Amino acid sequence: MTSPIDFYFDFSSPYGYLATARVEEVAAKHGRAVSWRPTLLGIAFQKTGQSPLISQPVRGPYFKHDLERMARDYAIPFVWPENFPFHSVAASRAFYWLDDQDSALAVRFARHVFQNYWGEGRDVAKPQQLADATCDALGIDADAMLTALADSAVKDRLRAEVDQALAKGIFGSPMFDVDGELFWGCDKFGEIDRWLATGGW
Repeated sequence: MTSPIDFYFDFSSPYGYLATARVEEVAAKHGRAVSWRPTLLGIAFQKTGQSPLISQPVRGPYFKHDLERMARDYAIPFVWPENFPFHSVAASRAFYWLDDQDSALAVRFARHVFQNYWGEGRDVAKPQQLADATCDALGIDADAMLTALADSAVKDRLRAEVDQALAKGIFGSPMFDVDGELFWGCDKFGEIDRWLATGGW
């Protein structure tokens, strides 16, 4: 049985959002499932000395232009949220809480968060904002989710996932683990496709 493609992303990452438009299609072409795995870029930045692209001279303006161009190419809605970047702890905790109950619902939740934030510019950083944006639409018990976000076991689960991602070498969003081979960026789908088709090189 083939292993899934591990899809690592941060909800605050616009390139992570773009990747959601193609990752399932490429995986399905090769009979692979996708394991969605949110992580926290802020912690990775602390480890690697990186800083958000938007804050970097020269690269920042290009970054914005590149994203808008890629979104048109991917044919998905894209707006710049007023609170970019945002700390995606609440969304990531909620994802893993849902994933422990219903992995398909967790993926729908992830897509909904991305759509609300990057497709509509809606603020989803705070727990109540997140619940308001997602729970009714997806049939999630808002009170249960808000309680879970403060639960130590849920916090520990996200912390463990982030630690495991760092140990694996995950430093950006999106990154893909294909049978132990890491690919960084939402522009890597052609390469991933060829890698899966040929068995690698």
